Amino acid sequence: MDKPTAILAIDQGTTSSRAVIFTPDYQIVAVAQREFPQIYPHSGWVEHDPDVIWATVRATAREALKEAQKKGHKISCLGITNQRETTLVWDRKTGEPIHNAIVWQDRRTASQCAHLNVTRGEDEVRNRTGLVLDPYFSGTKIAWILDQVEGARDRAARGELAFGTVDTWLIWHLTGGKVHATDATNASRTALYNIHTNEWDPVLLDMFDVPAEVLPDVRDSAGSFGSVETSVLGVPLEITGVAGDQQSAAIGQACLAPGDMKSTYGTGAFLLINTGTEPVLSKNRLLTTIAWRIGGETVYAVEGSILSAGAIVQWLRDGLGLIAKASEIEALAASADRDNGVYLVPAFTGLGAPYWDAEARGALVGLSRGSGRAEIAAAALDAVVHQTCDLLDAIAADGVSAKSLRVDGGMARNNALLQRLSDLTGIEVVRPVQSEATAWGAAFLAGLGAGIFEDLEAGRVLWQQDRAFAPDCAEDVRAASRAGWAEAVGRVLTGEG
Repeated sequence: MDKPTAILAIDQGTTSSRAVIFTPDYQIVAVAQREFPQIYPHSGWVEHDPDVIWATVRATAREALKEAQKKGHKISCLGITNQRETTLVWDRKTGEPIHNAIVWQDRRTASQCAHLNVTRGEDEVRNRTGLVLDPYFSGTKIAWILDQVEGARDRAARGELAFGTVDTWLIWHLTGGKVHATDATNASRTALYNIHTNEWDPVLLDMFDVPAEVLPDVRDSAGSFGSVETSVLGVPLEITGVAGDQQSAAIGQACLAPGDMKSTYGTGAFLLINTGTEPVLSKNRLLTTIAWRIGGETVYAVEGSILSAGAIVQWLRDGLGLIAKASEIEALAASADRDNGVYLVPAFTGLGAPYWDAEARGALVGLSRGSGRAEIAAAALDAVVHQTCDLLDAIAADGVSAKSLRVDGGMARNNALLQRLSDLTGIEVVRPVQSEATAWGAAFLAGLGAGIFEDLEAGRVLWQQDRAFAPDCAEDVRAASRAGWAEAVGRVLTGEG
């Protein structure tokens, strides 16, 4: 006899593709993961091979399904969560991409953003989308591809090309090219979608020079996104939930009420605070974004985006060779002299919120002859903490008081990092029992769309705390550390944000 139904979640991230299968009571049945290479054509440019993204997704999904089926589970539906803003354009007939995917970290369109800021002004974008005018978002990436690939603009005008973020690319291939769709959370990250009217905005399409013919249909985050071709994964499945990775993590962390807040530490780090059914525009350069749209009702969030978090550890490992494995950094940092005054500002692809300086570049400051591997490792982890503090300071300046922060992502396994985070933010930091918040959010949305769950509140019941970290740091120590960070950041800012 079959075991209880299970849900497949595809978690397509910046450095790897993962497939996780859950039971409806949040138990993991199977996990498969494959990393893929990053492509750096020029300084500040980051690309992915779209075909590699699809190949790794298909392979991991098949692997996880095979394991789950061996255990007797029947898979009922599929949810997708994805790296956001990453931009793809492909041929509608063949499904072939016309260019590599331009990744969310990519800064190649910084000059175009600066030009638009002068000619049109950032307020046009901010008032309609809740976003800032920055190369992080998809709008200028689409225009760049259409302008750089010969004949692309003419083909787009004839309706021959399709644009999508990664979720749309995957839906297209999973359904055999039958569905060209995204959800409201991913649409809200393009700088082309009006979050107040819930429509593609013709003023923004004109501003960014993006033809409407390439755009996908925008749907609720829980609902039908088409049927998976049996030949693709070996089983027939319905796609019933889709959300960008950070919104998915917020759902997975049960941040379901206004004031609930989470921060996910992956390649970058992203802090979201639920603001309810009314969008709140930040006065301190945070983003207003759609948290989810379910049953036609839109819930909003304020978000702070950190461009480099886990990427810093990856750089220490692969770029500098200071560690052999990412897991070694906790012990190495613990041996550092905390009074050494070393700060690492990881502006590898510019700085995100609240600075939004696309031209800023990284710096390691405060080095002395006594500084060594341990001090650099500690500064790397502190960079993640200080950037989170910057976001919380901006949220506080917007009048929102934070008392507790739920955390997830690979770096959330580091106890020393979470204690340092609590010490320097001055608030409680809470880690859940289940670390797969992002994938679980996609699975939960799929279950909601398939009728397995009655409503969002079912997710609150399933969330469980693993450990809470309370502040244990003198105020003068906290203040001195924050002042040192502010001075270090000041050295790299260019004023081009």
